[in-house]
This record gives sequence, structure tokens and C-alpha cells, in this order.
Amino acid sequence: MLHGSSPPSLSLSPLLERLRTRGALAATTDELAAALCGGRPSLEGAPVAFLIPPGAELLRVLLAVLAAGGMAVPLSPLHTQPELAFIIANANPRLVIATPELAALARAAAGGRPVVEPNALRLQAAPPPATAPPANAPAILLYTSGTTGRPKGVILSHAAVAATLSSLEQAWGWRADDRLLHVLPLHHTHGLIVALLGALWAGATLSFLPFDAEQVWDRLGQVTVFMGVPTMYAKLIDAYRAASPDRRAAWTAGARALRLFTSGSAALPAPLLHAFHDATGHTILERYGMTEIGMALSNRYDGPRVAGAVGVPLPGVQVDIVGDDEQPAADGQPGELRVRTSQLFTGYLGDDAATAASFDAAGRFRTGDTGTRDAADGVIRLLGRTSVDVLKSGGYKISALEIEAALREHPDIADLAVVGLPDPTLTWGDLVTACVVPRAGATLTLDALKAFARDRLAVYKIPRALRVLDALPRNAMGKIQKKQLVAALTAGEESS
Repeated sequence: MLHGSSPPSLSLSPLLERLRTRGALAATTDELAAALCGGRPSLEGAPVAFLIPPGAELLRVLLAVLAAGGMAVPLSPLHTQPELAFIIANANPRLVIATPELAALARAAAGGRPVVEPNALRLQAAPPPATAPPANAPAILLYTSGTTGRPKGVILSHAAVAATLSSLEQAWGWRADDRLLHVLPLHHTHGLIVALLGALWAGATLSFLPFDAEQVWDRLGQVTVFMGVPTMYAKLIDAYRAASPDRRAAWTAGARALRLFTSGSAALPAPLLHAFHDATGHTILERYGMTEIGMALSNRYDGPRVAGAVGVPLPGVQVDIVGDDEQPAADGQPGELRVRTSQLFTGYLGDDAATAASFDAAGRFRTGDTGTRDAADGVIRLLGRTSVDVLKSGGYKISALEIEAALREHPDIADLAVVGLPDPTLTWGDLVTACVVPRAGATLTLDALKAFARDRLAVYKIPRALRVLDALPRNAMGKIQKKQLVAALTAGEESS
């Protein structure tokens, strides 16, 4: 079942042609593409998986698969062998390409499928493919993070990816003289499409760096764009506060030279946005997207950026907010975000039923996220995932993200998540529960937390339970795995 609706004029061919002018990169890309085709005109959408650390080698392989007409399946070195085995079995790639240091892991997960190293492919070079892949051909297969079950393979066409890149170039002012410092994982939309391909689409340059807060601060003066997730920005602020005055001054000067900082993949707490602005003079641009829909919303590049909001629809995107009655929600009232866009995915690999269920009767993608639209400026604010962030307690619908934003101001809280646990009295519905990681040496009690919250939250939003934890479960993008957290807490209560 196909749902992608990108205009056929959009494709990745301009990107591939532009990169063919870049010397050694172009030569090795064409060589790899020819080797992958093995004398055939095209791979005709066949999946090719690769397990390669971030860097130039991964970029060459990715571009070669796209040029050869294959469907690129990026695998993460952060994943375990069972996680990789699930993805490889689901994608059923023609082969798995792995660098020497990851080849053993790839073979253990490949289920008998061929595993080759990039250098071995280059020895089989033949003339490069003669024709560009069709715009509606599959380009990339990305796997969802699995926060709502086993990961699903999301098929993105050449046209859908190109629509994302074109929209972001227009919205964020990408320029050929931009320099991106790339620190994100490359098996998700954020790192692979928004950051990596976004820079290349505009003809910009980029450098890869494994995330380390102090190293990032030291490098900021050499680049113009930085993209991160809230966890990274929190670590940057922690490093900044711990640094000497001279070093802070140097870091501030370097950061001021950038033109754009963006944040995505999870909600950016307002206190963190303000702290970063105090340190650098920059207001981080927060945006919203999903693997299935590309990038849908963004704060304005050249206009006000609203703390706690994800902005307005990007070019070519329509976002509706729909209430429980399937009618449009009034301004200020909560509802599910439904999206139409030329960036839409083609479908979930091998799962037509899940693909069909993800669209409503009007053909809009059901994001599963609840939000509101401000009447004055049309800015959309997220209340969270409908399944885990919108709690129903005492007859109220409560945003876990709103509670988290208020509690993050507590000086003794290093990290937290608010979830709904089963209410043992069976009277409240969800028991609003604060799961807190204290700062070193701090002690937190429920009474103290309630007292802190009273001046910041309505009484029905104040947590009724507290769980003090050593750490919160997060995925590779720093997003808290709330379903996993709730399952662990519930299992612990049942066994106690």
C-alpha cells in the first residue's frame, strides 16, 4: 500500500550529480555503485545494509547505494547483535557492508547473508550505472526507535527525501558556504537526512565528531551550523558551568560565530533553552518531525522562537489538530496532530495493515502526538505522545511534558520523566508519578517535590507519587523510553 505523494519532479539526482564534481568522493562513489550493480543497470530498489561508523566511509557507501538504485539500510554500531539481527532479518538485504572493526558483529547478526568490506567491493569495479533511479523508487529504509513496540521499517522514496531537503533548505537558509559539525547517530532521520544530507543538498561541507561536550565547544568557532538533541545541549551547559572563566569566554566567542543551532528528536525544556541563550546569545531553533513524515514543524529561522513550542508548518506541509470526536480542535484545545506532506513515507516494510492504520479517512498521517495551536500566531505546542505523555487523572487530561518542564527548575533534579502508573485506589485513573534522578548528594522527598510544584502547577497536575532512580532508559537519540520505564516500575511493584 503506497501513501507517499511527493511530486515526481523532486528527486535526489541533483544531490548525486553535485557530489560527482567533488573529486575523490565522486570517483569512489561511482566505483562502489558499479560494484554493487555487478553489471546490472540498477539494483531496482533492492535493500543494501551497512554497518559503518560515522565518517567519510559511511557517506561513500550511502551515496553509492543511492546512485546504484538500491535502498540504503543504515545500521547502528550502538545496537546489540540481537537488535541488528532483527533489523537485518526484517529488511532482508542483498548484502551487508561492514568495516573491518565491525565485520564480526555484522556476520553474527546477518543470518548467513553475505557480509563484505567496502575495500573488497572496490576491487570488482565496472562501469557506473547509466541511469538515475526514478523519483518514486525506494531510497532509504529507516527503523523507528521502537518506543511503541518492535521497530518498523519505514520506506522513504527518493522524492520524499528530496522534499524534506528542499523544504529545510528554504526554511533554514542552508548555504553552500555553511559548515556543519555533525555529532548525531546516522541511523535516524535527524542525523542521516536532516543533518548529513541536508548539508550536502545545499553544497555545504561537514565534519564528523563523536559527541564530547568539551570537544564540541572547542570546535564551534570553526563551523556555522550545529544540530543536537536536548541531552547534548544539557551536557554542553554542564560542561560550560564547570569550565574556568577564561574557557567559558572562549567558548562563548566561538558559539556566537554560528548562524544556527537546532534541536529535535525530543522536547527541549525551556530552562535549557534559556541557559543556552545566556551562554551563547543564541536561541536554539526547535523543530518537529518523524521518520514517516520528514520534518513537519519548525520555529522560524528569521522570526521569534517560542520556548516550549515546535513552531509552524514547514513549506509544503499541512498540519491539522483533531479532537477525540475526529473534528478540528479549536485553537488552544488539545488534539492529535495529523499531517499531509510530500515528505510522506511509502509504507512500513512488509506491513500493509500497520501502514493503512497510520492514516485517517482523510488520508492524513496519524502522528500519535497531542498538541495545541495558539490562536494569536498559529504556533503549535506539543503535549506529548498520546500514548505515554497525555495522562488521564481525576477526570483531567494532563501533559507530562508540562509537568516535566516545571519540575526541571528544581535545583536538586538532574533528570526526570513524568509517567502515569496504575492507581492502586482505582479512583484517579493514571497516578501521576515523577521518576527523578537526583543530583549528586541531593535527597528528594514527595512532600518536598509537591511543595516546590504548588507555585508552578495546578493542583491536579502535581505528582502524587515519586520514584527516585539512578538513571532513566534512553535510546540512541537521547529520548526517554517511557513505555520501558513504566513496564519496569510496574513489574517492580508487582514483585515487591
